[in-house]
Formats: sequence, structure tokens, C-alpha cells
Amino acid sequence: MKKIAIYSMKGGVGKTAAAVNLSYLAAAGGFNTLLCDLDPQGASTYYFRIRASKNFNTNKFIKGGKHIDKNIKGTDFPNLDLLPSKLSYRNLDLALDALKHSKKRLKAIFKEVEDDYDYLFMDCPPGISLISENVFNAADIIVVPLIPTTLSELTYEKLLKFFQKNDINPKKIYTFFSMVESRKTLHQDTMSKVIDEGGNILKSLIPYRSDVEKMGIYREPVPVSNPHSDSTQAYKDLWGEIKAIL
Repeated sequence: MKKIAIYSMKGGVGKTAAAVNLSYLAAAGGFNTLLCDLDPQGASTYYFRIRASKNFNTNKFIKGGKHIDKNIKGTDFPNLDLLPSKLSYRNLDLALDALKHSKKRLKAIFKEVEDDYDYLFMDCPPGISLISENVFNAADIIVVPLIPTTLSELTYEKLLKFFQKNDINPKKIYTFFSMVESRKTLHQDTMSKVIDEGGNILKSLIPYRSDVEKMGIYREPVPVSNPHSDSTQAYKDLWGEIKAIL
């Protein structure tokens, strides 16, 4: 099972949209796919019209095993399952901190389902925290959406420095430009600057489009609600790049 984290230190960058659309495309390609919603806001869970079981909580997630199996939900789409989020995940860092080997607990939890799936996608909460470090250890690759603006570029640079300081392999990080408005000079200049500085920069650009914003209305992936849009093609191109890397 290949594990893909969709992660950003910054919120509002198209992270959840990428997680939902990429996991859908993986499943549509015939691969058994699990999307794990780690964000207490539960946006991925909402998009797939799913609710976590009432008795599922942070402690049961941390324990893993049968608690995970019992709470994985099937979506409306073949080959795609979801491990839904709970608001109690806001305490996930505290629960992890109480454990031994707390930075590798997520890796152990996912090992228990690795024979059931080809791909695991993680929709991660923003910020740097203990859950983030768990994600960094568990993931095979970390896919970072980057809006081509100054503040987003700054957060991306901070992420790279964090990896260097904490001896985490920065080659795991693959970045794509998200919510791109090609007519904006700032976007063009920022993309050129980031590309010139090197790193694993993916070629696919996700445009700023209303069909992505309307995912919250339709509550389904863009390839379902608008299969012929340029946004759908952009996500298909992005998934093609990621699949080739894996």
C-alpha cells in the first residue's frame, strides 16, 4: 500500500479538494483506495456525505486494529473507502503525546490495513504538530499544494527548513501549484521563483475555478459533477504524475 499525504502548513490552499479528487481518481482507475480524514474540520468526510460512528473517537483511532476496521465506511463510489474524521481529533496531538514512540503511531495504525488497499490518502490538518510529524513518518510521499502567492511561498520555505532541522527526508515532498490564476503577474512570478529554487515541483497546475469551490454544494468530486472541465483534467494530470512517482 502506497501512502500519500496531502499536507500544507497553511489552510485554505485546496488541500481537501486535492485529497478528495485524487483519491476518487485512484479508485476510478480500479485501485482499492482509502481516504483518511485527519482534519477535525472533517471536510473530506462532509464531501462524501458520511458521518463517523457516534462511538468512534480519538482514543479508538489511536488504538487502531478492530477500531479502525469497524469505522471505515464505503463511499458511493466503487473501490473508494473513507475513514471519517471526528471533531475530537482536535485532541489528537495530546493523545499521541501520551504514547511511547508517539511520532510513529500513525505508521503502525496504517500498517494494519496495508493488505486491503493499494493507495492510502491522508487529508491532513494544517500547521506543524505531533500529528504532522506522524504523517511525515508514515507517508511515502507528501504532496503539498502551494498557492503562488508570497505568504504561501513563505510557509513552504518554513516547511523545508523544518524537514532539514529535524532530519526528515525532504525528497518526500512534492509540490504542486493550486488555485492558480494565470493572468495574475504575482502568480506567474511566484511560480517561476519557486521552480528556479529547485525541489520536486510537479508540472500540473490546479486552476482557480468555481467547479472546485462548488464541491461543497454538490458534495462529490469534480470529475463526477463536471467531468469535462479543465479542473477535472488538471486533477487527472496531477494524479498521473503522482502515480508515476509511486
